[in-house]
Amino acid sequence: MGKIEWAMWANEQALAAGLILLTGGIVGVAGQFRGWEFASYAIAAGFFVCLLEYPRSKRAKGTSVERTGQYCFTVCVKAFGPVTRNYYVRAFLHAALCVPGGFMLATVLGCVCLGIASLIYLAAAVRGEHWEPILPRKDTRKPVAESIKSPPQNPPPRPPPEIRRKQAKDVEGAAYDNPIAVTDD
Repeated sequence: MGKIEWAMWANEQALAAGLILLTGGIVGVAGQFRGWEFASYAIAAGFFVCLLEYPRSKRAKGTSVERTGQYCFTVCVKAFGPVTRNYYVRAFLHAALCVPGGFMLATVLGCVCLGIASLIYLAAAVRGEHWEPILPRKDTRKPVAESIKSPPQNPPPRPPPEIRRKQAKDVEGAAYDNPIAVTDD
């Protein structure tokens, strides 16, 4: 069986957790719930987590599908160097970010999801995975073969004359004979 790439699961989990944390923070601030300061923190933390987790990592084997518009976020995440490439750092960062979200009901779900993502990132780090950016590929075109550049010189083979379709000028001759008898009852 193949090796599981835990970082891919952690990335999806953390992105969803960031969106849930952001939504819970907006609900908490808009409703002016008790402890709404934690909700405003959750908005900032959810936004930061979404920015950090939006770019996918390159897979170890196979093809890596990037998200729409991922390139500009990839440049930002890549600029922080080993801080964002190391999954141990991400695991502890997400664990620290999720703690204040546990003090308010509107942000508890995002807090739990981010904590789970932190554990998955820790599992990925223990297995030696790290973040690699998906960079745009430069298309290298293969040289066109000489046989393709020049058109064929001979016409394609034609069917024998008796198999070719009959001319439409001769209506009686162009009609096909039906081998099954047709009767009017």
